Amino acid sequence: MILLSDPRVIDTPVADCGEPLAEIATVPAISLDPREQDEAGSYGRVRTGVLQRLGSASGRLPAGIRLLVIEGHRSPAEQARRFALYEERLRLSGITDPAELLRQASAFVSPVDVAPHCAGAAVDLTLIDGDGVELDMGGAVNGHRTGDERWCPFDAPGLSPAARDNRDLLARCLREEGFVNYPSEWWHWSYGDRYWALMTGAPAAVYGPI
Repeated sequence: MILLSDPRVIDTPVADCGEPLAEIATVPAISLDPREQDEAGSYGRVRTGVLQRLGSASGRLPAGIRLLVIEGHRSPAEQARRFALYEERLRLSGITDPAELLRQASAFVSPVDVAPHCAGAAVDLTLIDGDGVELDMGGAVNGHRTGDERWCPFDAPGLSPAARDNRDLLARCLREEGFVNYPSEWWHWSYGDRYWALMTGAPAAVYGPI
């Protein structure tokens, strides 16, 4: 897979369209989970166009199934904090080469300069049923934080049939609205950022850091 630390990502130009951030909670069909809530409420915002596409994606789901957004926008300072924490975890495991630290850290936490969350272009999300219970996705959102990296990749081997079906359902509704997945994290999807532009062949990202 192409990692977010790949030079081709940072080399992708940005032509920011200027869309503001919008509140995810204004779309009744989408649920917002508070587990990543920050003091400024950034977690509950994405670019206007991203939110419109999420709304359309939710309409593609079967009756009784909803999108549950865990996190949207993230400040550069918070992104840098998370990257440093994960890099330190890797360093303590015995990895000392700077290039290898960057490569392995970027599998789960984006370098700040290209971070889709900092552009308001990314969402971490999952599916819930009519009672608000999360569907079996074969692994938790942000499972890398608890050492469950095995189940984080979208195509992780060994998933149960139910988990595989649920991941595929999530993917279908989002891909039909133009979102791309970061393959090492089944829950991370973005539209309009540098990674999206590189993966779709767009001439430039339409959302830069905000």
